[in-house]
Amino acid sequence: MDLAALIDSYGYLAVLVGAFTEGETVLALAGLAANRGYLDFYTVVVVAMIGGFAGDQFFFYLGRRHGARILTRFPSAEARALRFDALLARWHAPLIVAVRFMYGFRILGPILLGMGRVPPWKFMVFNFIGAALWAPLVAGAGYVFGSAVESALVEVDGYEMWLFGGVAAAGAMLFIAHRLRRRG
Repeated sequence: MDLAALIDSYGYLAVLVGAFTEGETVLALAGLAANRGYLDFYTVVVVAMIGGFAGDQFFFYLGRRHGARILTRFPSAEARALRFDALLARWHAPLIVAVRFMYGFRILGPILLGMGRVPPWKFMVFNFIGAALWAPLVAGAGYVFGSAVESALVEVDGYEMWLFGGVAAAGAMLFIAHRLRRRG
């Protein structure tokens, strides 16, 4: 199976699943795929909005129900939880919108918000606004990156597998570096 067939078969599903969790790399790759004509950009944005919104709602209610137990299992998250709570006391709405843009808080943030004093209706409204901003921005960054690469390379077709692999590898390296930094 070639790259085009894989993207055609699983592209939107990958965007949905990736956006449900920490999906910046998947969404940027989907934007790149949209630039290359494999996916429709607007469909990518809508699917990412739905996945991002649903994922954060899920983690919010997970925090509401099991937040304290989750924090005891992850001691490194407890220190971040205290800083996050101090921010939350001062910046409710902007923090709810911005949490999906904060590296390392994409899943933990909604859990902490669920544990805190944010009413569910307020989280839902501002979570939707955050998802509506996040999806086109990240997918658009992937799309623009694809345009820049296409301008730099006259014939991208021979390099697209390397391009997708490079973006995926960069995302994986950032994830690993973040994990190593948190342990050390």
